Amino acid sequence: MLPICRYTKKTCRKWGIHFDVAGAAQKVQELEELAGDPDFWNDMNKAQEILQRTKQLKSKIEGFDSLKAKYDDLMTLIEMGIEENDESILEEVLPLKDEFLQNYENLKISSLLTGEYDKNNCIFTLHSGAGGTEACDWVSMLLRMYTRWIEKHGFTYETLDFLEGDEAGIKSVTLQVNGENAFGYLKSEKGIHRLVRISPFDSSGRRHTSFASCDVMPEIDDTIELDINPDDLRIDTYRSSGAGGQHINKTSSAIRITHIPTNTVVQCQNERSQFQNKDAAMKMLRAKLYELKLQEQSAMLSDIRGEVKDIGWGSQIRSYVFQPYNMVKDHRTNEETGNTQAVMDGEIDRFINAYLKWSNS
Repeated sequence: MLPICRYTKKTCRKWGIHFDVAGAAQKVQELEELAGDPDFWNDMNKAQEILQRTKQLKSKIEGFDSLKAKYDDLMTLIEMGIEENDESILEEVLPLKDEFLQNYENLKISSLLTGEYDKNNCIFTLHSGAGGTEACDWVSMLLRMYTRWIEKHGFTYETLDFLEGDEAGIKSVTLQVNGENAFGYLKSEKGIHRLVRISPFDSSGRRHTSFASCDVMPEIDDTIELDINPDDLRIDTYRSSGAGGQHINKTSSAIRITHIPTNTVVQCQNERSQFQNKDAAMKMLRAKLYELKLQEQSAMLSDIRGEVKDIGWGSQIRSYVFQPYNMVKDHRTNEETGNTQAVMDGEIDRFINAYLKWSNS
């Protein structure tokens, strides 16, 4: 029997209740009434927040309606095949069934993104750890993996900071990832990532273990109250060290901001002007300081920041083994796969989904 057949109209009604489609529709109506108020745009920040929330709720409703429509189409095809005793219809049904089940799984996973900051853009940083040049190369491999995942899922990103390795690879890189639920999905990647492989930098062909850390913070918008005293900031300018063309390498446009009371340091060298880099660096600083503020309120710690660990042995959240066998395993959820190439090409949804289920269990 086709797996789709276990889904009934009663099941569809349960989905609607589970995803609270009726509640979402009611909330959309309320928000649209607010948007029709003549004074709606008097508070620009609140207006933008309401419009963004309306868009998210409508997307949720449309996702459910699309899923239900696919279900109805499939059941119609199946009933036609049964009535006409035509097994050839399976060739048409099976790919549609697979698409339906994948869409259902995606919608179910998205329903787990209920954290206060899950909907936000995020600031995503990779740092090389123990392993020297090998670790820097590992960061470049992870950057490729994550940017491929970002592009496949319709998110966009911009490089805020980039520091090349001394011999090869990348010492550190910071991206801003833009799109609805960017933080909600990528927060699963926060932690230490461990690589085991035959090093291309070792002439003896020995096996090496390298480490890289991944830090993920939600972008905090200006509606969040955060008092930053300008007198507590030290702002330094310097020449950009990464790629960027003739202009970026000959002018001191890069910005480093140090928040003296907390010794929090951020830097940005992506944009062409000091003003643009300073604006981006201040966004990063706001995110870091707000994160520190929430750490002091330990009740919210689990939703924003994981335990800070050294970038080395015994602290990894995930291992990527290329030698003597092929395996990628997440040590929190025990999710694993032997298809290491697919993972390095950005196929990491299985790990993200497993984490979201695990963290919500």
